[in-house]
Amino acid sequence: MLVVISTVGLLVAILSPTLASARQQAQQVVCAARLRQWGVAFDCYASQNDDSYPHCDGLDRGPRKLDDPRITKEDVADWHGWVDVIPPLIHHPPWREYSSDAHPDPTTFYQCPSGRPSQAAGMYAYRPFRDGYFSYAMNSCLELDFNAWAPPGGVDYPMPSFLKTTRIVCPPRVILLFDQLLDPRAGFDGHKIYRSAGKHCGSYPKSFAVRHRRGRQGLGGNILHSDGHVIWRRSVWKPQWDAELEVPPRGSAEWFPYPPAVPEGAG
Repeated sequence: MLVVISTVGLLVAILSPTLASARQQAQQVVCAARLRQWGVAFDCYASQNDDSYPHCDGLDRGPRKLDDPRITKEDVADWHGWVDVIPPLIHHPPWREYSSDAHPDPTTFYQCPSGRPSQAAGMYAYRPFRDGYFSYAMNSCLELDFNAWAPPGGVDYPMPSFLKTTRIVCPPRVILLFDQLLDPRAGFDGHKIYRSAGKHCGSYPKSFAVRHRRGRQGLGGNILHSDGHVIWRRSVWKPQWDAELEVPPRGSAEWFPYPPAVPEGAG
């Protein structure tokens, strides 16, 4: 009996790393598949809305109702955030219809299967398990381009318009969705705590998460491009970019939909 127990223990010790690696690889595959599903849904939305994408962020946890008299025109625009308008196209309820403590978890297509908030107390500037969190983020730079200003005859303050997909210069390069950081302790370059990790459904490259291990290549994250293909990357922040910047340089062809002509290597 002791020999059998010892043998079983040895087999478990040998197989555990292999099983853990297989599980991680499976989660990466599922994550990529979910991002592709989102890509199809974005295309569906664009085909029904004059070739336009929805907004990057929205009133996903806003305390006010749409008919509240305090709602501004800018607020109304934010009701067109992707997590609210796209899910119904693939037979899922919009984010805003989920109640507190019942937001989508990693078992749903809303989330990366490997993306889970930290359980450590006092780490967040919001309540991820009550308010909900986003392990995928839409590229917020898509609303920082020329399309992000008031329409002719419109309001007198900056207000996002809807990005026309037909104006995207290079769809295979432009980032649409990406794995978003959820652990505040893993902030950009590990230099500081990022207490809003996972709070918003639209964000910038410094929020990119590396949670999928790929053999000797180490950790990386999945990215959905606007042409629908998904890739794994170790990093999205270029070494030549100033780390003090909050957003990438205007010339980045990966983050901006129609960047100006820039020297090779800038984007």
